[in-house]
Amino acid sequence: MVTLENVKNNQLIESFILKGNEHLGAMGYTDHGKLHIGLVSEAARDILLQLGYDSRTAELAGIAGYMHDLGNVVNRNRHSQSGALIAMKILRRMEMKPEEISIICAAIGNHDEGSGHAVHPVTAALILADKSHVHRNRVRNLDVATFDIHDRVNYAVEKTSLQIQCEQKLISMELTIDISICPVMEYFEIFLSRMLMCRRAANYLGCEFELIINGAKLL
Repeated sequence: MVTLENVKNNQLIESFILKGNEHLGAMGYTDHGKLHIGLVSEAARDILLQLGYDSRTAELAGIAGYMHDLGNVVNRNRHSQSGALIAMKILRRMEMKPEEISIICAAIGNHDEGSGHAVHPVTAALILADKSHVHRNRVRNLDVATFDIHDRVNYAVEKTSLQIQCEQKLISMELTIDISICPVMEYFEIFLSRMLMCRRAANYLGCEFELIINGAKLL
C-alpha cells in the first residue's frame, strides 16, 4: 500500500515540486512549494476525517494534496491536467492500486477553477484545501511597491482557517484581511470563481459553504 509518507520520500516528486515552484517564481507567481503543498495535504486529509470518511480515503486526499501541483514543472497553463498524467506514471511505478490512482489523478486533474469539478470526495477535499490557502506567507515579492493584485490579496490576509462543523453540515472559510493593504472587493475580483468552486465542493460533501471575512459573512 502506497502511503503519504512514501510519496513525501519520493525523490522524483520532490524534484518536480521544487523545480515547478522555481519556474513559477521566475514568472512572478506566489509560492507553490513545500509549505503550500504540505498545508494543502494536511487540510485535505483532515477535512475527510472530520466528515467521517475512512482513514484510507482521507490518506488518498492527503496524497492528492501533496502531488496536486506537480504539473507546474511543465507549465502553469493546464497544470492540473499535466500534473494528473505525471502523478499517474509515478504512482504506477510505485505500484499503487489502479483504483486509487484513478481517484488521485481525478482529484489533481479537477482541482483548478478553470475546468475542475468535484467528482469524488477526495477531489472535493482537495479543492477546499487548496483554495483556502490564501496568506501573506505565499508572497515572494519583497518589494511592496511592485505588488500585483495577487500579491496584495495574499499579503493582506493575516489569518485564514477552514472550519468543519459536522453536525451543522457546514464548511466555513474564515479570513482576516488588512483592508489598508487590499480592500475586500479585490479579493472577490480574483477569487470569486474559486469561492464558487468551494461551494460546489462542499455541496458534493453534503455540506453548505460560507465565506467569512473580518467577521462578516459574504457568501
